Order: sequence, then structure tokens, then C-alpha cells
Amino acid sequence: MAERGRTLAMGEDEATGARDTVEAPFGRALVAIARQRPEIVGLTADLGKYTDILPFRDAYPDRFLNIGMAEQNLVAIAAGLARTGKLPFATTYGVFATRRAYDYIAIALAHSGVNVKIVAGLPGLTTGYGGTHQAIEDLALMRMIPGLVVIDPCDATEIAQATAAIADYDGPVYMRLLRGKVPVVLDPARYRFEIGKAQQVREGGAIGFISTGMMTERTLDAAAELERRGVSAGVLHVPTIKPFDAATVAAFAAEVDRVVTVENHVVAGGLASLVAETLFEHGVSKPLQRIGLPDRFIECGSVPTLQARYGLTTAAIVATVIAA
Repeated sequence: MAERGRTLAMGEDEATGARDTVEAPFGRALVAIARQRPEIVGLTADLGKYTDILPFRDAYPDRFLNIGMAEQNLVAIAAGLARTGKLPFATTYGVFATRRAYDYIAIALAHSGVNVKIVAGLPGLTTGYGGTHQAIEDLALMRMIPGLVVIDPCDATEIAQATAAIADYDGPVYMRLLRGKVPVVLDPARYRFEIGKAQQVREGGAIGFISTGMMTERTLDAAAELERRGVSAGVLHVPTIKPFDAATVAAFAAEVDRVVTVENHVVAGGLASLVAETLFEHGVSKPLQRIGLPDRFIECGSVPTLQARYGLTTAAIVATVIAA
């Protein structure tokens, strides 16, 4: 567990301490896949250590490129490599991929349907380094690009499975990355990630949580606590923001009394907006409560303090639902 009041080091994610963890699940998965896929190459914008791609570099140094602090070049070079038959996995922070290289991703990758995978660290409020490094609006930006798959995985299990899935998928992908010691929330023997599919990971009827990314772990814990308080709460995990599984979301919402969205992202433009659009389009009329970040840049500080302040902890989710 992160020490109280400690500002995490650059690229260091918070571990809750409540579950087993896997070190660098993305890098490990990429190495395993690359053994059978010689066309896979790895690139980074001088953030190899902090995006968990170093296991790939160490295993395949002749298939790894550090482009330096030039995210537009990172995307452009990846696009060029893809056009020669390579399968590039390019890593940087989410803020740099979306804010600095947005046009390159839109045109060089998505517009041309080029087979490049952007793997983006520091999603949402997982760093204490303030608005320059907190990718709190990346899902909203990326889902607006036609033809781009957008993924927000929950845990080590899903990161490994999603890495394999996007390697098999022919087209551009933007995937958020949890790094370092990543908790194991979903049972690897039972859970199977599939691009474009939401999955119900807890049964319940009064409250219907719809969550994505790391917030599914906290939502599951919140649902368990609510159950102890006599409130039945189900959880639908939505790892793929685009393409969005609207049919499953609508069916889940129709069976609960109240819908609560939970995301590590601003509530405008991300999961909450997609759920609201889905309920409207499918004629499902249910109270909708949104848990996420406000429409503002978040200050610097320790990650546990910031997450508690902005309602992204299990205790805060429970308190918000009970208060409503």
C-alpha cells in the first residue's frame, strides 16, 4: 500500500495491498507473444522504464527503439514500421499520446487504418504530478477518433489478455496501462477479455454499478460493503470504451433500480457519457449517478490523498451511493 501522504515517484502506480499483484504484466505478456510473433516491435518515447516495456527490450533488443521525447515522431515511426509489415507497440504516457500526438494518431493511424498499438501509462488520477501528467480526459479524446479501438483494463489479468487480443486485432488501438505491481482482481482461469464486450462480474439488483479500468476493483469492493449493509449491488465491467457494448449495458441497466457509473476519468465525455447516451437511445429510464473526476485540472499531491479527495476510493464510492 502506498504510504500515507507520500507522492509516488514518476510512473509509479498505487497498489491497494489487498490483493496479489503481478509485476509488469504488460511487458511480460508482450515478451510471451513476441516469441511467436517476430513482426512485433517495441517503441517508447524515452519512457521505457515507466511503461513496463523494458522486459521486451531486454528480451529483444534488436526489435526495440527509444525514439526520445518526441511523441509525434513515436507515432509516425510506428506507422511507417506498420506499413513495412511490422506490428508496433508504442508506449508513452497518456497525456503525451493524446495531447501532443493527437493529430498523428487520428491521421497517420486511424484515418489510414494502420496496425499500431498505443499503450499509455499514468491513466487518470494515478500520479501526483498534477495536470501535466494526469491523463484525465484521454478516453473522451480517443473515443472521438473514427476507427480507433479504446481499452481501459482493470487489472493484471486483463492487461495480459488485452495485450494478446490487440496483437491479434488488425487496426489501431489505444490502451491505458496500469504498471508496476498491478493487482489481480479478475480470475485468470475464468475471465476472458474480448474487444468490444462488457462483462457482469457481480450479481445484484438494487444498485447497478457500471465501471471501467482500475475502478472496477474498487467498485467490486464497494459492492461487497454495500451488501454487508443490506444493499444489493451488481457490477458490470466495461473494459472497451470503443467499440462500446451498448446492448449489454442497456440490458444490465434495465434490470437494476439505479445505475451508478464509476471511472478514473472526468465524468464528461467518458464512460458516464456513453452510458447516458446508451440509456437514452435504448429507452431505458433509470436514475443515473456519475462517480468520476470533475471538469478541472487536478492539483499535485500524494495519490491516496487526491483519490480520496476526488471520490475514487472504495470508501468514497460507498459513501456517495449511501448518501444518494
